[in-house]
Amino acid sequence: MRQVIDRWRADAPVDSSPTEVPQVGHSKTTHSGDMRHVEQVMGMPVSVDVRDPVDVAPLYEDLRRVDARFSPFKPDSEVSRYGRGEVAEVSDELAEVLGICSHYERISSGAFTATLPGRPFDPCGVVKGWAVQRAADLLRKQGATRFCVNAGGDVVAAGEPEPGRPWLVGIRHPELADRMCAVLGVSDLAVATSATYERGEHILDGRTGLQARGLLSVTVVAADLTTADCVATAAFAMGRHGVAWADAQPGCLIFAVDADHVVHRSAGLDRHLIADVT
Repeated sequence: MRQVIDRWRADAPVDSSPTEVPQVGHSKTTHSGDMRHVEQVMGMPVSVDVRDPVDVAPLYEDLRRVDARFSPFKPDSEVSRYGRGEVAEVSDELAEVLGICSHYERISSGAFTATLPGRPFDPCGVVKGWAVQRAADLLRKQGATRFCVNAGGDVVAAGEPEPGRPWLVGIRHPELADRMCAVLGVSDLAVATSATYERGEHILDGRTGLQARGLLSVTVVAADLTTADCVATAAFAMGRHGVAWADAQPGCLIFAVDADHVVHRSAGLDRHLIADVT
């Protein structure tokens, strides 16, 4: 991994957002048949920009089903009942998520975990990326090849919005909400970020049970959002050592900012950089 050592320029200018975000619950179909839709699901805005004639309703329906099953904030959800020891036989979906949790706990040496002592079982570090990737796959099953799903800042991008032009994904400044530190151009990839502004204070190091320290943000680019989200969360939980760990994960590229405002990025990320203001 190439490390770019550069003090953060908090006054660096940033272009406006690369994509227009419609209002919650609003759908828009353009003259070319493009459709943009956004709904509030799983406690976050989930927007879909699709350039093929498909129905986005199944995507949102699936996310709502996942939320009902996996929310640790709903006492009657399967996850809550599982955490209380009330589930004798888990569903196939929960079994899959438990397997992913176990995998990342193992390869992160316990930094990533859904089972902290004294806390309810919480697989949210897996469920968001897994659920959104699964929902995006429903669009593919309908034949969609050009779409972008943005779930609270984590993105699944398929194909190109226009020939020869990738989807643009901004990496938000970890301390200034109205600024970005880079813009990526991606096609057939997923992008996820764990950061201090994005439930970072709630990400704990599973090895100590304490709040994760050492990083301000970690953005991971991977082939699927399950991988990108889990690797970003695990790396953030690991702290500074998580930068090299994440970069070593197969198929992953990273852009990270540590607590000293030093930027680290994978050498392979350069081909996706559209703008870099670090």
